[in-house]
Amino acid sequence: MTDVQELLLSRIRDVEDYPEQGVMFKDITPLLADPAAFAALTDAFAETARRTGATKIVGLEARGFILGAPVAVRAGLGFIPVRKAGKLPGATLRQAYDLEYGSAEIEVHAEDLSAGDRILVVDDVLATGGTAEASLQLVRRAGAEIAGVAVLMELGFLGGRARLEPALAGAPLEALLQV
Repeated sequence: MTDVQELLLSRIRDVEDYPEQGVMFKDITPLLADPAAFAALTDAFAETARRTGATKIVGLEARGFILGAPVAVRAGLGFIPVRKAGKLPGATLRQAYDLEYGSAEIEVHAEDLSAGDRILVVDDVLATGGTAEASLQLVRRAGAEIAGVAVLMELGFLGGRARLEPALAGAPLEALLQV
């Protein structure tokens, strides 16, 4: 494990039985409150953006906004929020996807993405991969390319990587921590 990975992991708090019994929630608020840890995370993602040739960062609601916006600034790129349906004004592209129990929809302003854009999708956790997969479909529908996906933590036991592989179409999925 690298020094950066050790620092990040040391600032993630486990919360038992949240949001429901039997779930071990990974709380990143201590990491965000630590300027050294937050800067290390931002730097690592900004390096991923440079290495993948990203031209814009997409952050997934809601923690992907917190992580993705400083990455975009650090890398000198634009930032585009992908939001839950009904939260963006004006013309949007919408993508539905299945959840464990039901379905959901996400949206993006179509004019914020265009052909020639290479998008790095940033989020805090890759769990089952449903939201990330829907975001990749949305980015492609807007005419942009996928540079990759970068997450702080991958919950490998939930199978998100396997679900995402077809949608990535060879683009990298980088997880700083495997949990």
